[in-house]
Amino acid sequence: MRGRGSAFNPKNRFESIERVLEPARDDEVSSPVTRFLPDASKTVIAFNDSPDVGFDASVNPYRGCEHGCVYCYARPTHEYLGFSAGLDFETKIMVKEEAPELLRRELSGPGWEPRVLAMSGVTDCYQPVEKRLELTRRCLEVLREFLNPVVIVTKNFLVTRDVDLLSEMARYRCAAVLISLTTLDPKLSAAMEPRASRPARRLAAIEALSQAGVPVGFLLAPMIPALTDAEAPQIAQAAARAGARFGGYAPLRLPYGVKELFERWLERHYPEKKDKILNRIRAVRGGKLNDPNFHSRMKGEGIFAEQMAELFRLACKKAGIQDQRPPLSTEHFRRPPDSQLGLFEP
Repeated sequence: MRGRGSAFNPKNRFESIERVLEPARDDEVSSPVTRFLPDASKTVIAFNDSPDVGFDASVNPYRGCEHGCVYCYARPTHEYLGFSAGLDFETKIMVKEEAPELLRRELSGPGWEPRVLAMSGVTDCYQPVEKRLELTRRCLEVLREFLNPVVIVTKNFLVTRDVDLLSEMARYRCAAVLISLTTLDPKLSAAMEPRASRPARRLAAIEALSQAGVPVGFLLAPMIPALTDAEAPQIAQAAARAGARFGGYAPLRLPYGVKELFERWLERHYPEKKDKILNRIRAVRGGKLNDPNFHSRMKGEGIFAEQMAELFRLACKKAGIQDQRPPLSTEHFRRPPDSQLGLFEP
């Protein structure tokens, strides 16, 4: 299905009824139009106690992601909404229209303890519709006003639109950005991440942010065994030349319905490599295609996981890139006087 990472909807694990599409007569069928649905959430800051995530609070203005990355670990979260992890995830996007106002209210409350907020902790806050809705930008305006630190992860060049806000916050050590770089091959990227920015544009985003004084790094996630892992040295070098100062990686994991989506994708695009790639993933994931356990889920286990970790470490060392992002600070956090007024609104 042109422009989509998945061409079908696997069964929702919480639903007893499965919807099955009629088989297409042609090799390629038209993609359904993306629908944007209002999300009536009453809060916008989500908390977690995972010991291996790197943040405990995040803001996600959107649920679902039109980028359509076939490997996305967040796809199964759409099942909680009654949708599928497949085509639904990238064509039925929930929009938190009140996200900036909710964020302001929560930061103004006496119970908010200043801490680093992550944006794109689940789905990309700079997916295509952000260009029109500007929810992420408006959230950043609130964070700049409060000087609450934020770290952003994205694979979209659109992040450079907000370089004015990010550079201002960076002067107070309140902003950092990670650009996701999975491959330097534009054809592979187009097939695997159909509506995300191509690798050259992501490198250009790193360069623009770096030149503006925003701490910027790269994230090789997912690192796919036997498909993209060998690119680690070239990706690190390219990111460093663009201005990346730090980096990170995570091996691919395939939770729930993502397994079937990725297997079908391999059948279509890399049939000759399918078995090798899946077997290598199993070797990294304790014999399965997914490992949900804390700590090991982010690094994998076994000899191939160790080789991937060492390859990434040496690639970053040779490129002059640090392992850790620069520390962000909450020392400048402030509650603007007029922000308290919103607490008394009905």
